[in-house]
Order: sequence, then C-alpha cells, then structure tokens
Amino acid sequence: MSKKPKWVVEKEQAKKVANAETVWLFGLHAVRDALMNPARTKLRLIVTLNAENKLADAIAEAGIAPEVVDPRKFNAPLDPNSVHQGAALEVKPLNWGGLAENCIGREVPRVLLLDRVTDPHNVGAILRSAEVLGASAVIGTRHNSAPETGALAKTASGALERQPYLRVRNLADTIVELQQMGFIVLGLDGEAEVTIEQALETRKDRPVALVLGAEGPGLRQKTKETVDQLVKIDAAGGFGSLNVSNAAAIALYASIAR
Repeated sequence: MSKKPKWVVEKEQAKKVANAETVWLFGLHAVRDALMNPARTKLRLIVTLNAENKLADAIAEAGIAPEVVDPRKFNAPLDPNSVHQGAALEVKPLNWGGLAENCIGREVPRVLLLDRVTDPHNVGAILRSAEVLGASAVIGTRHNSAPETGALAKTASGALERQPYLRVRNLADTIVELQQMGFIVLGLDGEAEVTIEQALETRKDRPVALVLGAEGPGLRQKTKETVDQLVKIDAAGGFGSLNVSNAAAIALYASIAR
C-alpha cells in the first residue's frame, strides 16, 4: 500500500483539528444570540439560576438542557477576567461557506478585508459596524487574524451570528478573486494621494472591497501591490490616526454615501 504524501497527511490532520475545535461564548447578549441562531451547533450551556431566568426563551428555542451552577462555582473554562454575567455556551465555529456565495448577490456589495488585524475586540467592533452598514462579508486570514472567540463575540454584540466572517488562506489571492468578480479593491493607507470618495466618485454603483491593515504596521507590501488603488480617509487635520475598527466604519460609510 503506497504511503500518503506529507501534504495530504497534513491537510487531513488540519481538518481533524478544525472539526474538533470548539469556542466558549460568554455574556448574556452573545449567548442569547447564539442560542437563537439555528445555524450554530450548540454543545454545552452553563448558567447561574439568574442567567437561566433571563435566557429562558432562548434556551427553550434552542432546545438545550442547561447546567445550572452556583455563581461562586461557575466552572466554564473561561479567562478569569471574562465578564460572563453567569452564562457560557460551548459551540462549534460557524461555517459561512465560500467567497462567491457571500460576496455576490446584493445590489451593490461592500466587503471588508482585514490584513493582520489580530485583536478580537477590533474584529468584533468591525463585525458590528459591517452588520449595521450592510456589508456582505468581513474577511480575514486563517493565520494572523482573530479567530472566533468569546471576547470577539461579546464585542460584536450579536453580529458574529449574523455577519459573515470568512477566514481565507491567502489575502492577496482573495483580492485577485474579488477583482475577477468585478470588485474595485481599495487599500486604506494614510500616505495615499486620494480619498475614498475621490476614488469612487463615478463608481459607487460598483462592488467595492476595502482592505484595512493592523494599527501601526498597516497594509503589507504584497497587499499594497495587489489592490486596485490606495486611498485615505479624508481627515480634517494633518495629525492623528483612527483605531482600525473606527476606520472600517468610516471607510464603509464613505464607500456607500452619495
């Protein structure tokens, strides 16, 4: 019997690890939204009596039997600093599917791509803005971007259950794929010559993807070379910079507003 190539073995092992992966969500809001999401696989719910009463309708909807514990013996495997409000839910990560099925179909799609944005609080806030402003998807990389975590879900305030969050192998390849679908791909860069509004002046009816880099290092060189154009947010003064989640919200709005 021939031996499997190393890359095949590694791929199978990675798939096995991914299938076994679970996430602990915490906090009343994040847990409620996950319980109410039929697409979410729910494994284990740990609650205090008070939290169980507050979540009674969602628990009934999910059809899950909660483990009710004493508040002083809350035994969910969370970071000790997590503000869990007496509720923790173990789930499987969501599978949103591929790029085309999430990014094509809306009348004027808008997509956010994240280049090495690793802070779960930033990504959670970006998901929240993306949901409010009608983005088709938020896209990060499998490595060097924030995975689904309880902290991300809590900051997203329910948006994690509703806003597609895709994680791809290679950002530059994904940018090229979006370009082939007809997207204009703009990279946010403080040194850019033109603003988002100027770049899209006659093209706001086109699908647009906005790429944001981590605070500090910004976009990688490969990303800068792959996007259609580098753009900046129109700023009132010559100094100061925005948190990446604020920049994402403003950039998204600027790409939509007429």
